[in-house]
Amino acid sequence: MTHGKPRRSDATRAAILAAARERFGVDGYERATIRAIAADAGIDPTMVMRYYGNKEKLFAAAADVDLRLPDLMTVPSDQVGTRLAQHFLNRWEHDEAMAALLRAGATNEAAAQRMREILTTQLVPMVAAVCPDPSQAPTRAALVASQVLGAALCRYILRLSPLAEMPPQDITAWLGPTLQRYLRRV
Repeated sequence: MTHGKPRRSDATRAAILAAARERFGVDGYERATIRAIAADAGIDPTMVMRYYGNKEKLFAAAADVDLRLPDLMTVPSDQVGTRLAQHFLNRWEHDEAMAALLRAGATNEAAAQRMREILTTQLVPMVAAVCPDPSQAPTRAALVASQVLGAALCRYILRLSPLAEMPPQDITAWLGPTLQRYLRRV
């Protein structure tokens, strides 16, 4: 076996995950079906079940989101809110898994739990590193999440005008100062 050559099963898994992210993003957790995801991936539904077991496990794999948060310690302290707003908008613009997780999190407890885990394991530590009192990091992270998720829901899921049509830099100009206040207010 050659180490540099990807196995066919890796390609199948990747195709299933890509189809699942797209389908969960468009249909949400409740309406997405294994059969539709398999059709989107161009495979038999039994293959989805073989690799992921059931819809919940497939969703967990599809919603395994790494926020790839920036190191805000290298950003001037008066610009952390703007930098974080830019980061999140860039992620939402280019990652269908983010929309899938948000859409499903509103209607499915397992998806909501996954969102809480991401908040706890990824966002809280980043906030703790830049806020004046690290003991406030969970509260501050929840407030940051409320703004970012609210903007994403309105822009990418509900497509609320004029937010849906605004250039990302305009949204950053509105959102950045609010995130700044949540992150740095003494």
